[in-house]
Amino acid sequence: MSGSSPLLKRGTIVAAFGRHYEIELADGSLATGYPRGKKSPFAVGDEVELTPDGQINGHAVRRSLLYRSDLYRQKLIAANATQLLLVVATDPSFSDMLLSRALVAAENEGLTTTIVLNKSDLTAALPGARKLLAPFVALGCRVVELSAKFDPSPLLPLLVGESSVLVGQSGMGKSTLTNALVPGAAAPTRELSTALDSGKHTTTYARLYKLPQDKCPGGTLIDSPGLQEFGLKHLTAQQIEFGFAEFRPFLGQCRFRDCQHDAEPGCAIKEAVAAGVIHPRRLDHFRQFISESRHGSH
Repeated sequence: MSGSSPLLKRGTIVAAFGRHYEIELADGSLATGYPRGKKSPFAVGDEVELTPDGQINGHAVRRSLLYRSDLYRQKLIAANATQLLLVVATDPSFSDMLLSRALVAAENEGLTTTIVLNKSDLTAALPGARKLLAPFVALGCRVVELSAKFDPSPLLPLLVGESSVLVGQSGMGKSTLTNALVPGAAAPTRELSTALDSGKHTTTYARLYKLPQDKCPGGTLIDSPGLQEFGLKHLTAQQIEFGFAEFRPFLGQCRFRDCQHDAEPGCAIKEAVAAGVIHPRRLDHFRQFISESRHGSH
């Protein structure tokens, strides 16, 4: 951003509605902005300049950019976040592979990650959810169990001074959690579609909220639309490998320099799996992501 013209106003994008954005200006007022071209290269959390006619002139250098991509397009999720909150629930069921995908993306952007296990009051389904999360607990991922509907307080200490973004499948309770953490947020929620064992899509756009300063000083929260896929087309094979933090101590120790940790003999990663140091499910995820990277699927 140039910042040279006094006619340009600076602010932060606090909501993204397709090709137009809500921007909180430096004085606290709100304005609407539009991109110059057909593309919408901005994300909630971007620090931008706004021209008098409402065009977004550009964004400041990002400290991070969380996004997903497939063969056809990329979907920006949040800019300048410091922490990824991966929201899962005891019900409906969740995808552990989607968690691994998001973790890889977060690792490559240097984000702290916390898994939030919501609806912990549904005790009958709790053991199954914990079992699915076991590989991530073994990895050292922080897991916070709570019921957003009744008490979100276990999460509060982790939000202080952080710019946190909520990511998860539809129906996990992200908007319920947002409403519990941000009085007056009024994020839309909807009952689950039990027949399909999936949540109905409620949040249709991302929005940034300022957290109550008495409970979470310096904290902000971005609620994002539910997703069912998290493509990693924008990452190279090396970046995907880097995104598996538990692999790193063993990288460079395989017999073959370009080892894919699949059928090759003398693979240090496979030996670590056999020794119980790396969870086999995580190796399965890695192989799936690498296959997609090579063959262009997902």
